Amino acid sequence: MRIRLEKDLPVLLFALVSASTVAALPQVESAWLGIKEVYGEQDFGLRILRELMLLVLVAYVFFEPRLRRGAMSSSVWAFLGAIATYVLFEVGYALYLDLPLVVPMAGLRIFEYLPLALIGFVTARLGAGEHVITQFAHYLRYYIALQAVLAIAQALWAPPLFGVSFLGGGRPFGTFVSPNLFGATMATCALLFALVPGMRKWIAMSVFLALLSGSRTAFISSLLVVYFQLVAALRPRDRWAVVMPAPILAVGALLLASSPLLSGRDDADPTQDGRIDLWQRIFANYIHDPMDLLFGWGLGLSSNTINILFGAEHFPGQFDSDSLYLFLLNGYGLVGVMAYIGFLWITTRVSTHPKKGLVIMFILVAGLTFNMWEYFPQNALLMFMWGMVLGTNFKAIAENPIHDASGVSYQRSY
Repeated sequence: MRIRLEKDLPVLLFALVSASTVAALPQVESAWLGIKEVYGEQDFGLRILRELMLLVLVAYVFFEPRLRRGAMSSSVWAFLGAIATYVLFEVGYALYLDLPLVVPMAGLRIFEYLPLALIGFVTARLGAGEHVITQFAHYLRYYIALQAVLAIAQALWAPPLFGVSFLGGGRPFGTFVSPNLFGATMATCALLFALVPGMRKWIAMSVFLALLSGSRTAFISSLLVVYFQLVAALRPRDRWAVVMPAPILAVGALLLASSPLLSGRDDADPTQDGRIDLWQRIFANYIHDPMDLLFGWGLGLSSNTINILFGAEHFPGQFDSDSLYLFLLNGYGLVGVMAYIGFLWITTRVSTHPKKGLVIMFILVAGLTFNMWEYFPQNALLMFMWGMVLGTNFKAIAENPIHDASGVSYQRSY
């Protein structure tokens, strides 16, 4: 059997994402029965399937010769070395604060699917990014079809554990533990479909499911995809008509997303969110000096894993962050936050992908109210797309083709 990433990688990515359909089966069954939030009792059983699929993908990198050579380049090792050095510093600082090892380890979860970003980066540098993402998107249609059937059934007949959908039943959760995770993944699928020509129907389906979830983050993220599609469809001279009112549209989207009509919840008003008071109290009590601000006050203290294992606010400085940027500020400090935003900016500077603006803006916005790098499979999808966008450089592909195992140069025109 011949190993070739153009054929194998889309299948492996689809298998990884499809693992989410069984990873949360106990919670999905409980929600259908009217039992809410059983994360602690049942979340760690079938979840091992997604870790196993991730290991399969990592192993595949070493068997596919072109991926292996691309992953072993000096620039990749330099980047990974810089990240590892700073992360080890933060782990050591957390242990210095007498936190058990499991706490900083939980803070490393945002790097769990970093191998997918590396795979996406190398695939794009090989010139195979367009082919892989197109094939993957076609496989992903079956995943969306399954989620649509379940979501519509739940929106009509499921118990209203998480609020009431605009179809009369409970807010749908698909094969996920909550509507928020379901909606965020559907919005991310809409983003992936937006990178592939001729997938407008599937963009619309994914956006509809994201709206049906009632999640504020999913609603705003999916509207961002629609907005960029609209801008791209207009002639350059006409785009000012939708670019100029963008700030007003963003405020309107936030207000609409927070209304009970869409969210299905009476507590969706962001001005009444109790987490804001919690954040203010945490910041006032646990940021004592510039060191806390620059390097954080305890890696992992805002991880959902720690909240599940120990309960909320078990450790001094622990809190439920939700926002990715608060998570980074807590665990990696202002240095980590600026490095993350800086790397997003660098991606837009070095990439020549035609839709890099959409992907980077989606990643930037989705993290405001959602720690997306902790949640599967949204983290897997976004990591791969980010890596692919970063690795897309038409000039580099043309001037430095990477040869396959037979010694024949491989390039693909976009």
